[in-house]
Amino acid sequence: MSVLYRIVIHGGAGVSLGRDYGEVESHLAVVIQQCSDKLENGETALATVEFAVAALETSGLYVAGRGSAPNSSGMVECDASIMDGAQNRAGGVCAVRDLVNPISAARLVLEQTPYSLLAGEGARAFAIENGCDRVADPDTYYRLPVGVLADELLHPELTLSHGTVGAVALDREGRLASATSTGGLFGKLAGRVGDTPLIGIGTWADENVAISCTGIGEAFISAGGARDIIARMTYGKETLESAADNMLQAVAENEGDGGLIALDREGRFVMPFNSDGMKRACAGDGLKTVVAIT
Repeated sequence: MSVLYRIVIHGGAGVSLGRDYGEVESHLAVVIQQCSDKLENGETALATVEFAVAALETSGLYVAGRGSAPNSSGMVECDASIMDGAQNRAGGVCAVRDLVNPISAARLVLEQTPYSLLAGEGARAFAIENGCDRVADPDTYYRLPVGVLADELLHPELTLSHGTVGAVALDREGRLASATSTGGLFGKLAGRVGDTPLIGIGTWADENVAISCTGIGEAFISAGGARDIIARMTYGKETLESAADNMLQAVAENEGDGGLIALDREGRFVMPFNSDGMKRACAGDGLKTVVAIT
C-alpha cells in the first residue's frame, strides 16, 4: 500500500497582472489543505478532485460555477468533466444551466450512465433528478470573479477573457483522478463548448498521469490537449515536464494561451502556463504547500 499522496489544483490561467488576487490565494490555501487532509486520511483521488472543484465552483471567485459569466444570450452555461484513472472511465456535462456544482453532475454521468458526455437541458434534467442542487435564483446567485473587470463583460470580443478550475490527485492506493469545470469565455455564443468537458482534451486521467487544462479552449482542441501530452510521453518518451511544455507551445502556435496541471503516479507534477499567470496550489505527503498566482 502506497503512502504517497498528492493534490494539485488550479483556478484558471485568466490572470491579469496588477490586480489583487489576495482573496483567491487565501481560498486556494484553505482548499488545498482540506484536500491534502482528505488524502492523508485515505480519501480516494476521485472523491478528492470532485470536492476540490466543487469548492472552487461554489466560491464565486473563479470563472466556474457561481463565478461564471453570461453568454451572448444573457444566460450562464457551464461545462465540466471528471475522470477516474483507475477505472479508465469519465463523465462530463456541457452547456448546462443553473446547477450549483456542474462537476457533481459530471461524476453522476461517470457513475450512473454508460455515457461520457451529456449536454444542455438533458444533462441538467438528469443531474437534478439524481440529486444535484439547482440554482434557486440565477439573477442573484452569480457574481463577478476576483480580478475580472466589468468592461470585460461589456466587450468580451476584445479580451477573450476566460477562466477554468481543476484538480488532479494521487491517493494512498496509487489511484489518479482529474476534474475540470468552467463557465467558458465571457460573452461566448450561446451553445459554445470548449475543451473542458472533452475527455482527452481538457481532462484526462489513467493509471500513469492525470491532467487538467485551462485557457482558450479552441486552441487546446487544435493542439491535442491532455492526450497530446500522453502521446508525447508514451511514444516520444518525453518527460512529463517536456511533454506539457511542448503541448502548450502548440497552444500558442494556435493563437491561444493558458496552462495546465499534471501529476504522475510517482508523485511528480508540473504546473506550466504561457499566460500572465495561473492560480494554482499543490500539497501532499512530504511536500511544502505552495500557493501561487504569477
